[in-house]
Amino acid sequence: MVTFDDLRKKIVDEKKIIIGYNRTLKMIKRGKVEKIFLAKNVPENIKKDIEYYQKLGNFEVEILNYSNEEVGLLLKKPFKISVISILKNG
Repeated sequence: MVTFDDLRKKIVDEKKIIIGYNRTLKMIKRGKVEKIFLAKNVPENIKKDIEYYQKLGNFEVEILNYSNEEVGLLLKKPFKISVISILKNG
């Protein structure tokens, strides 16, 4: 099981992380997502969409204890991040 702290450690080494709602939806539809992290203040419509696709797909969703601004800072990005997905191996 991947935690957010593990994700932070691996983000530089691995290119298997997708940032953003639209790109995450594309990967969900292709069946390539293993886990999704949502910021605690993610917009409700995005949260509902992800939960809907979770029922159809086979991936985990974790709500973080960080706001989208904090997630952006933790990942050293100059913008807010509400949705992060981890791709399956292979």
